[in-house]
Amino acid sequence: MEHIIDLLRESSALLEGHFLLSSGCHAERYFQCARLLQYPDRAEAALRDVAERLKADMTAGKLAFDAVVGPAFGGIIVAYELGRQLGLPAFFTERDDQGVMVLRRGFEVRPGQRILLAEDVVTTGKSSGESAAALEALGAETAALACVVDRRAGGEALPWPLYAACRLEAANWDPASCDLCRQGIPLVKPGSRRQRLG
Repeated sequence: MEHIIDLLRESSALLEGHFLLSSGCHAERYFQCARLLQYPDRAEAALRDVAERLKADMTAGKLAFDAVVGPAFGGIIVAYELGRQLGLPAFFTERDDQGVMVLRRGFEVRPGQRILLAEDVVTTGKSSGESAAALEALGAETAALACVVDRRAGGEALPWPLYAACRLEAANWDPASCDLCRQGIPLVKPGSRRQRLG
């Protein structure tokens, strides 16, 4: 795990300050994994152990999946890299004009097809859940979730097995009780999901 943290730091992907997360929570740390994933060699290194654990569990009969799907934007490169290392197709879900996660661009899933979801960072699992719902509405089954950083506060339960390259807890606050807001530290929204500040 330490080598993943080193990769995040070397890539300036571990930020500190006052951030608005896509979950609506406020946090003192933000993981901008795009800064890590822009380097193919670092993306490969960061996800190598995850891919090896997935392969081992597939070989042992503990897990089975046929494709890797990542929610846009954070999961696209993670899904691609895991698909490449595992020798499986990889594609992505994205939000439509109403903000609903959907499968487009000619990507298809078959009824009963087993899916590995892939994310850059898991905080609450909301984006993964939205992707899973979109895929399951088309008949697919969600087998597991893989990510670079598991930053769930308190390790909230997820409905699937989680394969994370590293686990780093970071304090999260409801906006109404945010210590950083009380200190007057400016709020920054670095993520891709549309959200209003204030």
